Amino acid sequence: MQWSTDWGLRGRMGLTMFLLFALYIAFIAVLSQFANLLGIVIAMGAFSFIQYFYSDKMALYSMGARTVEESEAPELHRTIERLSQQADLPKPQVAVADSQVPNAFATGRNQQNATVAVTNGLLRTLDQEELEGVLAHELAHIKNRDVMVMTIASFLSTLAFIVVRWGWLFGGNGRNQAPVYVAIIASLVVWVISFFLIRALSRYREYSADRGAASITGNPGALASALMSISGRMDKVPQDDLREQAEMNAFFIIPIRSGFIGKIASTHPPTEKRIEKLRELEREQELA
Repeated sequence: MQWSTDWGLRGRMGLTMFLLFALYIAFIAVLSQFANLLGIVIAMGAFSFIQYFYSDKMALYSMGARTVEESEAPELHRTIERLSQQADLPKPQVAVADSQVPNAFATGRNQQNATVAVTNGLLRTLDQEELEGVLAHELAHIKNRDVMVMTIASFLSTLAFIVVRWGWLFGGNGRNQAPVYVAIIASLVVWVISFFLIRALSRYREYSADRGAASITGNPGALASALMSISGRMDKVPQDDLREQAEMNAFFIIPIRSGFIGKIASTHPPTEKRIEKLRELEREQELA
């Protein structure tokens, strides 16, 4: 089922990416004045390539998830295969994490090398329609190439952080330290601004994945119901389990927030706003 384009969402996403691009151009212009920092750029480029290429394995390892064969989880495999066909995607690998936290995530460097992972807590929490809504959301992330987009968007931000932390080691010596301090201050400004821009971009892409899920299943209400079920279940999960997995927030269907800072710097929009937009799509479907 096709949905009308959300031009407001696309506009906000485009503006955020433009601001990031402009910020990074200015950052590169400043760094180009300091040849001694070239080593950092090369090292970070190599690190980012490795991170991108092995993102699926690192994410699964961090979550304690393992890939499962069809014989181990036949119904889950059948559901993902059917939804993949509806999304016009190759079937991804399927993984399950032994966790009480009801959540799911997608990872992988491209559509041909992707994995959709779910937790046992999610499988116990949702009914079939809700589960399909969540799995379709993760497939929409794969279709939108969000791992690649966010890796590219984060590259120079990560570089800026490294310069702030270690840039003084690569600068001049004696009375020639001033340019190094300029580079470090510029990097700090870039890192702070890009931190919030990248999280805004991530939130917009979550909205986009929600719309994609509604398009794949033709049932936006199922994902809205799933988000409510997961959000309600989070209150019953032990705090130790939530803290242990909080570092994977960017991957999850619903983030595990930690305090005030965790909320204002969230990689996901408020769950209630996501549900509201899905209900709007549901009304559009009824009127069509």
